[in-house]
Amino acid sequence: MKKNSWWYRNGLSIAFVSMLLICLCAQAYTGWLQFNEELSEKGQAEIAFAPYLTSPHFIEATFENWESEFLQMGMYVLLTVWLRQKGSAESKSLEEKEEVDREPVPSPDAPWSVNKGGIWLAFYRNSLSIAFFGLFLVSFVLHFKGSMDTFNIEQAEQGKPLESVSEYLLNSKFWFESFQNWQSEFLSVAAIVILSIFLRQKGSPESKPVDAPHAETGK
Repeated sequence: MKKNSWWYRNGLSIAFVSMLLICLCAQAYTGWLQFNEELSEKGQAEIAFAPYLTSPHFIEATFENWESEFLQMGMYVLLTVWLRQKGSAESKSLEEKEEVDREPVPSPDAPWSVNKGGIWLAFYRNSLSIAFFGLFLVSFVLHFKGSMDTFNIEQAEQGKPLESVSEYLLNSKFWFESFQNWQSEFLSVAAIVILSIFLRQKGSPESKPVDAPHAETGK
């Protein structure tokens, strides 16, 4: 049998990583132009592109969005373990046990941690949600730092007092930035969960078969 090419086997990740890099580069470039325009309006010197990539302006904008994405996926992974939605392609069956619920069995082809057992298996069986929430925490901290630094720069320009970490944690600006992104991510998950009850996309693993009844739950 002819083997599929590396590109075919990894097409989905290649496509999304490529789109990520293209959009991230475009964000950095346009953000740099916008930031320099703001500096010019204030009568300040513009900065080069490389220093902009470590500026609070870029860090805040980038991790403010990454934070919400990782929170969304972490919550999605965990809640789909316990909660069900009748008719949704994104839900497990309402009655039957599914393959993902079976206990791990050591085998030559199983991941190393499954064969090792103990604490390694305990960690590995929850590693996906741990990874997402870990990435969320890192992004949350970086968003907070970028947002606080930006805020304090603006405060200094206006001759107002700077805020400490504990003070800025209570600042509505930071939480407004977070919640406006979090709500949009939860909206998108709710949309795929609910719309997959009634709508179809032939060939997509995120959809039920086109001829499946609306009440059928799971893919």
